Amino acid sequence: MSLSSANSKHPAAGTAPLRTYDPTFKVTAEYRDSLPDMQNTDSSQIQGANVPILQVGSSNFRLPLRYRTRSGEPALLETSVTGTVSLAAGCKGINMSRIIRGFYARKDHLFSPETLSEILRHYKNDLAAARARLRLSFNYPLLQTSLRSELTGYQYYQCAYEGILDEHDHESLFIHFDYIYSSACPCSVELSEHARETRNIFGVPHSQRSKARIIAKLAPSSATLTIEDLHARCLAALQTETQVMVKREDEQAFAELNGACVKFVEDAARLLFQQLDADPRIADFQVACAHLESLHSHDAVAVINKGIPNGLNADFTQFNELIC
Repeated sequence: MSLSSANSKHPAAGTAPLRTYDPTFKVTAEYRDSLPDMQNTDSSQIQGANVPILQVGSSNFRLPLRYRTRSGEPALLETSVTGTVSLAAGCKGINMSRIIRGFYARKDHLFSPETLSEILRHYKNDLAAARARLRLSFNYPLLQTSLRSELTGYQYYQCAYEGILDEHDHESLFIHFDYIYSSACPCSVELSEHARETRNIFGVPHSQRSKARIIAKLAPSSATLTIEDLHARCLAALQTETQVMVKREDEQAFAELNGACVKFVEDAARLLFQQLDADPRIADFQVACAHLESLHSHDAVAVINKGIPNGLNADFTQFNELIC
């Protein structure tokens, strides 16, 4: 019996299925065509309400990708990918594997936010969808130099590139960036100084690890905005980034730096606004800050946005995600 005949032969009715795995079995075109395709059945097979689905796809499939850096030297980073499309009413489902296969076909690209455009358009066409969305999440290493000892160490930043292609083929590209810094409380500083000046009492002002989460929407047809560029904007705004390698002279320098750059969470949000608003490559932005108070058992938080019509809003509520 030929292999093709064996593949297409149906077992007799009532025959118990074999509980074996045949590693020699080969799939023919005829056999593949005979496989059931539940995603493309008619609307009568839909369970529940026959309504559109805004996003459906695959989340957290991981692979190493090469990223474009400001220096021009590619960085190979483990990446978590989420790809989704919209699904119209009357359609049972999508072919999930196409989300992953479509991405893997382009896995050797050198990635920047602009690279997402090609994949988004492929998703929309290949899955006959009105909308498509793609997010690449990764940790980005930057080598940082200590304040005075000149030692170096790697700081890692939680980042993501995100792209959205809507039903009108309008594309939006975003960079998500988390920045961790120290915040010394201006009120605590002044009260400690007051105790020293009026009663000769030594006090230690409180400071705490803090985090800013930035969403930057890229301006169309502009020069590429890199992770290094966003980092530089945050450093210029806040100055007191947490340190990697620290000797005694660095710890002293950090105490002095915090004393020179005291800030409430309101100050941090406005300082970041000033820096981001000055960059023409950033069309819109949202900033959420959390100062993880050492004085209180709760946190101080602030949210700010650029404030353009129909732009990113300041509706951020998941402050627990900013714990660092």
